[in-house]
Amino acid sequence: MAIRLLLVDDHAVVRTGLRMLLENEEDIEIVGEAGTGREALSLIEQLHPDLILMDIGLPDMTGIEVTRQVKQKWPDAAVVALTIHEDEEYFFQMLQAGANGYVPKRAAPEELLTALRTAADGGVYLYPSLAKLLVRDYLSGEREAVPGALDGLTEREQEVLAHLAEGATNQEIAETLNISPKTVARHRENIMRKLNLHSRAELVKYAIRKGIIKA
Repeated sequence: MAIRLLLVDDHAVVRTGLRMLLENEEDIEIVGEAGTGREALSLIEQLHPDLILMDIGLPDMTGIEVTRQVKQKWPDAAVVALTIHEDEEYFFQMLQAGANGYVPKRAAPEELLTALRTAADGGVYLYPSLAKLLVRDYLSGEREAVPGALDGLTEREQEVLAHLAEGATNQEIAETLNISPKTVARHRENIMRKLNLHSRAELVKYAIRKGIIKA
């Protein structure tokens, strides 16, 4: 089944270029385009896309705020930021809003396609130079020793947490642990609830701080 994608960018020429790039991909179906945040939210409610390719600099509201509302109303919809902004402020705000990927507009087409497919499959994609910012920021605090019982997580939940923090998709985790993707999704919900985490960025920060994964 093709990934149902909504393009959100205030520049029509950019949307046209993205459509030309993506419309020949057999596993991607562009279901609509939006030039403003409000238009994007309206189309998402109507079309229920699997994935939104989101610009940050929209004329009526930021892509950060749109992403935050998307994740509150339609948590299963994935969002990938495609933006000219590569500074820490926008990067971290977008991750905290719940974005599943962050790609600068200077990235190669292959990197954008990888980001879209990774996010649609339940994973997270960060452009390498920006991923370094995330690791540097999270390592600025001291890592805590891992207690025997990790904040109430079961042994299986700890295994799933480690794989999630390393960027694995639900399907990849299911294959590694020999469980179903639905079981992985249930563990993921329990982990986020028990740890009071709300985004992949917070999950990665927690895993690094606890020493579950190495930066």
